[in-house]
Amino acid sequence: MIIIWVCANAAVRRKTFAVDIDGTITENGGGRINLDALNSLRYIRKLGHNVIFVSGRSSIEGYLLAVYGGLNTIAVGENGGCITYGANDHILLGNKEKCIEALQMIRSKMTDIVEKPVFPRMTEVVLERTFDIEKAKHVLEYNKLDVTLSDSQYAIHINSAGINKARGFEEVMKKLDVLHDDVISIGDSDTDIPLFKISKFSIAVGNASEEVKSHATMSVSSHAGDGVIEALDKIAPRLLEI
Repeated sequence: MIIIWVCANAAVRRKTFAVDIDGTITENGGGRINLDALNSLRYIRKLGHNVIFVSGRSSIEGYLLAVYGGLNTIAVGENGGCITYGANDHILLGNKEKCIEALQMIRSKMTDIVEKPVFPRMTEVVLERTFDIEKAKHVLEYNKLDVTLSDSQYAIHINSAGINKARGFEEVMKKLDVLHDDVISIGDSDTDIPLFKISKFSIAVGNASEEVKSHATMSVSSHAGDGVIEALDKIAPRLLEI
C-alpha cells in the first residue's frame, strides 16, 4: 500500500482529514459503507493522522461509525450544526426552532414537502428531495426567515443561518489545535464546498457535480468510496507538499 511511504518520512506533519459520509464513503440512496474505503481511512489514522467525519447525517451516526471504524471519535453532523465528542457530549451550534418555523412556512406555500425519516436531529430539519429547492429558497427569502436550505444529494436540509460544515469543523480545529494548512477534506456535494474553502487541500470524488469539483484542489474519476481510495493513493506522495 503506497501510503506506507508517508509514514517512513519523519518530516510529514500530522494531517487532519475531514471526510463526508453519504456519496463519499457510501453510495447515495443505499447508505452502504464502502468497507475498503473505511479500511483506507483507518490506515491513515493508524499512521498518526486525524480522520474526522463531517456529514449531513446526525453527528451521533458519524460518531458511532468512527467508533466502529477505528477513527477519531469526534463527528461533525447536521451540516455543521452539531458536534459529538462522546455518547453524552454534544455541542449544538444550530437552532432547530428556526428550522421548524421555516418548514412550516414552506409547507404553507408549496406541495410535496415531506420530512425524511432519519436519525433524530438536534439542530436541523431534513426533507426528502421531492420539491424545487430554488422555489423554497425564494419563499424563505421573501418571508425573511433566518435559515439556509441546502441539498446534500442525500436530502434537503434546513439549517439556521451561518451553519455549514466549515462552521462546525472549525470548532473541532480549535479544540484539537489544528491549523488550516494541515486540513485535507474529501466530499461530493454542495454542502462540502464551505469545508473545501477552509482546507489547505480538498478532494472531490467522481460523482460530485462540476460545480463542486471547481471548488476542490483535486478531483478523482472514481465514485464514492472508490474515489476515496483513489484520492488517498494519489495524495500519498504529495503530503510533504501540502
